[in-house]
Amino acid sequence: MSKATLTVWADPLISELAAYLRLERNRSMLTVEAYARDLQEFGAFLQRLPPKTPLDREYPELREATTSQIRQYVMHLSGKDYDSRTVRRKLSSLKSLYKYLKIYQLRSDDPAAVIPGPRIERKVPQHLDVTDVGTLLRTTLAGRSAVHRLRDNAIMELLYASGIRRAEVARIDLRDLNLRERTIRIHGKGSKERPVLINETAASAIEAYLRMRPSSSDEALFLGRGGKRLTPKHIWRIFRDIYQVSGIPYHASPHTLRHSFATHLAENGVDLETIRELLGHESLATTGVYLKMAMQHKKRLYDQAHPRDKMPDR
Repeated sequence: MSKATLTVWADPLISELAAYLRLERNRSMLTVEAYARDLQEFGAFLQRLPPKTPLDREYPELREATTSQIRQYVMHLSGKDYDSRTVRRKLSSLKSLYKYLKIYQLRSDDPAAVIPGPRIERKVPQHLDVTDVGTLLRTTLAGRSAVHRLRDNAIMELLYASGIRRAEVARIDLRDLNLRERTIRIHGKGSKERPVLINETAASAIEAYLRMRPSSSDEALFLGRGGKRLTPKHIWRIFRDIYQVSGIPYHASPHTLRHSFATHLAENGVDLETIRELLGHESLATTGVYLKMAMQHKKRLYDQAHPRDKMPDR
């Protein structure tokens, strides 16, 4: 996304921080917008605004917030049943603001520096089994135009084939495709690029969509109304609509397909370093959770196959 498309928020301090993060720290627009939203929510907390008050307004209290107020806000978030990762991310937004103010000598102190985030419990991520993935990928939406059905199918196949995030799907341009080699250049977090592989089914789905893709000056692979690039929110809505009519009886999201991709590769013997590279993880430790899931799968197969526990003397 171009640096010229920086959003200007009603609060000038939030706009200043957004420009700093985007232009000097090279953070993605998705990250910048998430930080801005987090700061608006903290500003609303400081102003004691009622729920559902429009957030795009000025929050002069942000400049003078104290450590005590930030600590109270963290406790407030925890009381709203946010998981620990979400609370840590929102606190990270506040830490970025007050670190910025101190660096540029707009404050002499950093009220957020001493506040630790909540401890994160590493959970085994939820994934779909192969049968449910097949059900999801076969599901189509009534009332969609032919080109939108092909587009939606290509998006769903791509999510499972590559394990990429919905924001990464939205960033794909036509020039990023190499369908002959079945590779796509992905623009990931922190403006980092990586190649990912896709299977023949996903490549065929993308080719079918491209044959009917509307003409547009926008270089995005996936287009919405008016020939404009789909946003990550659009990708989420497409997934949600298909998931809701698929009949799958438990919660799933685009990220569930990412976990399913990694889990199914691990279960079928793909090494963790390869999975790490395909997922775009910085650390192998982050990917290690899939080894545990693969071992659970192998244990089930082992118990089914080994005859000793089924012998009569047991």
